[in-house]
Amino acid sequence: MIRNILLTVAAFFSLMLPATAHQPEGEESTEAFVNTQLNYCHLQVCRALTELRGADGMHDFTMMPRNILAEDRQLGWNCRKASAEEWCSGFWPGILWMDYAYSHDPQIRHAAERYTESLNFLVHQPVYDHDLGFLIINSFLKGIETQETANTHLCERYAPIVLAAADSLATLYNPMVGTILSWPRHVKDYGGHNTIMDNMINLELLFWASRHGGNPLLYDVAVSHAKTTMQNHFRPDGSCYHVAVYDTLTGQFIKGVTHQGFNNGSMWSRGQSWAIYGYTMVYRYTQNPIFLDFAQKVADIYIHRLNGSYIPRWDFDAPGLDAPVDASAACVVASALLELSQYVQGEKAICYRSFAEKSLHQLSTEKYQSRERNVAFLMHSTGHHPAGTEIDASIIYADYYYIEALLRLKKLIESQKLK
Repeated sequence: MIRNILLTVAAFFSLMLPATAHQPEGEESTEAFVNTQLNYCHLQVCRALTELRGADGMHDFTMMPRNILAEDRQLGWNCRKASAEEWCSGFWPGILWMDYAYSHDPQIRHAAERYTESLNFLVHQPVYDHDLGFLIINSFLKGIETQETANTHLCERYAPIVLAAADSLATLYNPMVGTILSWPRHVKDYGGHNTIMDNMINLELLFWASRHGGNPLLYDVAVSHAKTTMQNHFRPDGSCYHVAVYDTLTGQFIKGVTHQGFNNGSMWSRGQSWAIYGYTMVYRYTQNPIFLDFAQKVADIYIHRLNGSYIPRWDFDAPGLDAPVDASAACVVASALLELSQYVQGEKAICYRSFAEKSLHQLSTEKYQSRERNVAFLMHSTGHHPAGTEIDASIIYADYYYIEALLRLKKLIESQKLK
């Protein structure tokens, strides 16, 4: 199957530009656009799996794709050993599950299972940091979501792992503070309990577990984290700090700082995208209007400050018009806004969906898609600019949220056709 698909790659790429060079008009053309991009993603996944084979023709399912740097000359991913310290280990299995949901290719499903199950070890050791959420949500939980109506046995096998991971993540919760400790190893560096904006995404692990047989208190922990973060992690305009620091013993908020942004007062693009995605997800599980209102607030400042653009610079306050952009932030926001558009009415719903669609169209042009250049979906993401790492690169989590956004848009189109 994969070999036959690869024979069509060159022809497919030759057709890509006409299919994506303009924004389609009307629902039918949007549907064609989405299917074209999902076909593209499937071809790239097949190419990547071929490149990931070792000299013996086999896959090492413990080696997870992470990035393809701007200076790299190879087609394939730079991989890292799956570990609790490697926070991106869950994204590749999740991409495979989502591609399988679209393609129904049995070879993709086999790879998704094998890569996912190589992360089993994570629940048999003490929690390392908050990224356990990313690791499990994007692999095991994504597998459950993909297969919940088609493979009960697989879901029954994965659910205990998700539940155990949620219990482990909750051990980082400090009731005096009201949030989960993000980086235990950095408490001394920051002078207290640190919580980073990325952690909002990981609350889904707790919410899901509380709804599927886990400890009901996990729900309360997640809500406490979201509320405390909402109170202390944001400036009046809705922009966020990357890191909030609290007194470990009293719970008092000490300061807001950055780790990956330009400076302590700047709006780091991916951090803001985590906030938009996180509070939209929290509303999904809680149906509490304060979270819906706040999701809109943090989304509106992002959209306003882009001022008609769709792909942000790595930090909104980074100096120079030629500062590197971050396609990954655009992907996260596109996925989040497609969900958020379903929770609001009128002009707001139209605005959020339109912005998400236009973002996906921009991301799907020759400028941003990798196409024949490498096996990733996208180029031009920024990882950790202050550290000088993964700048102007293809990064695995950009691809994850890109295909997730496309699938969400496809689902929206199909649901409207059924009405």
